[in-house]
Amino acid sequence: MRSIWKGALTFGLVNVPVKVYSATEDHDVSLHQVHNKDGGRIRYQRICEVDGEVVPYGDIDRAYDDGEQTVVLTKDDLASLPSERSREIEVVEFVPSEQVDLLTLDKAYYLEPDSSSPKAYVLLRKTLEQTDRTAIVRFSLRQKTRLAALRVRGDVLVLQTLLWADEVREAAFPALDESVRISAKELEMSASLVDSFSKDFDPEEFTDAYQAELRTLIDAKLEQGDAIDTDATFGKQEEDDGGEVIDLMEALRASVERSRAARAGDNDKAADKKPAAKKKTKAS
Repeated sequence: MRSIWKGALTFGLVNVPVKVYSATEDHDVSLHQVHNKDGGRIRYQRICEVDGEVVPYGDIDRAYDDGEQTVVLTKDDLASLPSERSREIEVVEFVPSEQVDLLTLDKAYYLEPDSSSPKAYVLLRKTLEQTDRTAIVRFSLRQKTRLAALRVRGDVLVLQTLLWADEVREAAFPALDESVRISAKELEMSASLVDSFSKDFDPEEFTDAYQAELRTLIDAKLEQGDAIDTDATFGKQEEDDGGEVIDLMEALRASVERSRAARAGDNDKAADKKPAAKKKTKAS
């Protein structure tokens, strides 16, 4: 695997250098559009609507259109945003794992320790396992600020991006507002049916039949010589070396002290806001 991002996972004053890898891959067969007359590849061009010229990708900026006006955002504009320069995965809070709604889970990434010693990485992994907590983190990837859940899968820390709250639609179906009576017999029979299908889940038992048949069809055409020669080129990106040595115990101790001090400060502020108690006066 090739890392797609590298930076540091931070919680409190603890800094864990990591590399990020895509945890999943698309197995769908890639298909192109071609001219049915001669098999020529169909390619799309970026054409400017003002002058009609084909525009190179390097000369393309982005823009926001509010319906009346358009604001052009250059590459320098986007690069100036703080999130563009951030190389940190910041732990915002630790929450009970069952509170993370599966509906909000999105793209998954593996985190690999990127330092001479994986001690801080292993410590965080074991802490999440022992406390049954999931870390909610914030970071920047591909020009977007992301919210994600940091959890454990085997011996590896997994970063799984989360949908923002306003990206999850509310399920409002009038039919579900109607009162429905389910008899005990119906529920018993339904449970019996579920029991008859019950077994331990093994994802290896399931395959994508359509993609398998598509691959078989392609292989058959190749064997029959029903193909056109094509050239393909592949680019390769070099990875930077990195690593960081940290005083783990000192960072943990300082983080705990800072967290306690912050909580104590919040309690003092709350106490100051309470109205003073009125003195009781003796009746004459």
